[in-house]
Amino acid sequence: MQKPPGKPTTIEDVAKLAGVSIATVSRAIRKPEKVAESTRKRVTAAIARTGYIANAMAQNLRMQRSRMVMVLTQSIADPNFPGILIGLEKAANDRGYGVLIGNTEGTISLEENHMRFLSSGMVDGLILLTGHLPVAGSPNSPVSAFPPMVAASCPVSHIDLPYVGVDDVAAAKMATEYLISLGHRDIAYVASRSTDAVSDLRLDGYRKGLAEAAYPLRDWQVEGDGSSEGGRAAVERLFIKDTLPTAFFCYNDDTAIGVISALQLRGYRIPQDFSVIGFDDIPFANNITPALTTIRQPRSQIGEISMRQLLDRLAGEKTQVLETLLHGDLVVRESCGPAAVMRSR
Repeated sequence: MQKPPGKPTTIEDVAKLAGVSIATVSRAIRKPEKVAESTRKRVTAAIARTGYIANAMAQNLRMQRSRMVMVLTQSIADPNFPGILIGLEKAANDRGYGVLIGNTEGTISLEENHMRFLSSGMVDGLILLTGHLPVAGSPNSPVSAFPPMVAASCPVSHIDLPYVGVDDVAAAKMATEYLISLGHRDIAYVASRSTDAVSDLRLDGYRKGLAEAAYPLRDWQVEGDGSSEGGRAAVERLFIKDTLPTAFFCYNDDTAIGVISALQLRGYRIPQDFSVIGFDDIPFANNITPALTTIRQPRSQIGEISMRQLLDRLAGEKTQVLETLLHGDLVVRESCGPAAVMRSR
């Protein structure tokens, strides 16, 4: 398409090149989810050829919209993060939004740096994977003090903040009941840090599983930190005691891998001597020996639903749903087996 040098590209130029109406071009920019995919692709190609995208961005600024969402996470190295990000980006791209990643590494200074994007107007909303409100506010700050937000994967203790995640209580209960069905009577729960809300929810599920057993079972919690090293350390602390469990239900797969490693270093066989079950179904879970029995999180679905809920809020749509809990699946592999005889030192 030829136009006089220096003449700014107009929306009419884009419409003519794409073979659609001006209204369709406008709708494809503002609400791409309401335009057929084939039409949206033609409009996008025409925008790229004409250079109209700069004008479209200026229009977004006039509307005080950046069409960008920031995802705050404590660590992009978390093995759950890539799966959640796939769902987040899919839902964002479907509606013409981009995604920025704010990796905080659990430090206040990094989180404060990322929050400057809010004051600059460079993002329209937040997806929180951190388990807490942004550091710009206090725990008692009203949600209205922030842009629209949705918590994903890890709940935030705030009554007005929507949350999307796996049903940790039900899934942990299922894992515990599976170990009980194999004849285990002494099951240790290897937890994460005391401040970890997800670990507490999984502890609740573990206790519900014990409470609903046909016979009294010991509530046996062992402290960890959510890492494989924490799992190894938990096993070493247990071996100081007079009795040992026959099975370990671990807060996450990293912890379970550490537990298996520590037991194998002591010469024990898994699952002949001890059973171990994890949570998350990270990619490495199927590649250790023995392959890890675990609870699979619907990571991509968590990301997709979280983003859709946030974009609905940005569009002004009202919803009464503040908690969306998804089903976790028990994935049976090789690390669990029938209970061996109770061991004493």
